[in-house]
This record gives sequence, C-alpha cells and structure tokens, in this order.
Amino acid sequence: MSATRVSFYVLSNGGPTARLGFACRLAEKAWKLDNRIYAHTADADMARQLDNLLWTFRQGSFVPHELLVSGVQPVAPITIGTDGSDGGMADLLINLGNTVPEFYDRYARIAEIVDGSPEGREAGRSRHRYYREQGLAPETHEVS
Repeated sequence: MSATRVSFYVLSNGGPTARLGFACRLAEKAWKLDNRIYAHTADADMARQLDNLLWTFRQGSFVPHELLVSGVQPVAPITIGTDGSDGGMADLLINLGNTVPEFYDRYARIAEIVDGSPEGREAGRSRHRYYREQGLAPETHEVS
C-alpha cells in the first residue's frame, strides 16, 4: 500500500459538536465519491451521537451508515465504531478520537478534525506531531 495520506481539517470555532457536524458533511461527500468510510469515535456515547446526527444533520439528506457490532459483518458504506473492528475495509478513516488510533496505517486516507477549543487544538497538535514522527506529511485545511 502507498503512504497514508493524512488531512487535518481545523475548524475556526466550535467544540466537539462542531467536529461531529463536519464529520457528517465529510462522510457524505466521500460516500458520494464511492468511498467506504470508517468513523472512529472516542467512545460509545460519541458513536451514538454521530449515528443520530447522520440521520438529521441536513434536511433531505440520506447517508447510509451503521454502528459496528462485534461479530456482525457491516453492510453500509459508512461504519461507526470505537475499536477499528471494520478490519480496515474502508477507504477513509475519519478519526474523532483524541489520539491517533493504533490501526491508522490500515487506511489509505485519514481525516483528522480539530475543533476550535483550546483542548481540541492541543490534541490536534499532538496527533499532527505523531504522524510527522511516523514519516508522514499531514496537510492542513483551515475550515471557517
């Protein structure tokens, strides 16, 4: 596999809720380009929040997704989980955790979403540093 491409999307404001909203838009766009997406969340509560938001984030939008369940083979092109149990079957990893998941290198593309809070910025800097230490060259996009 070629080198993993890492993109940081730095939101100008907002907290964790803003990250989830941006993740919905990013997942929808990637899905419309025929990509499979794995959204990695920090915990089960965040996974449920993202699951609910994907149904409602935009009027008239349909984004086929499912929460990963242990032992059940996913069928939706967008999966949501906390432990990387999709087996790396996706084209894009959207990381909503505060750290880099240990399985990041199974993906050709990674999207890191950084919110505008001081804690979010610091966690984002730490993840950016980690990828650089792994020999990757993350690109950064400012999102207003």
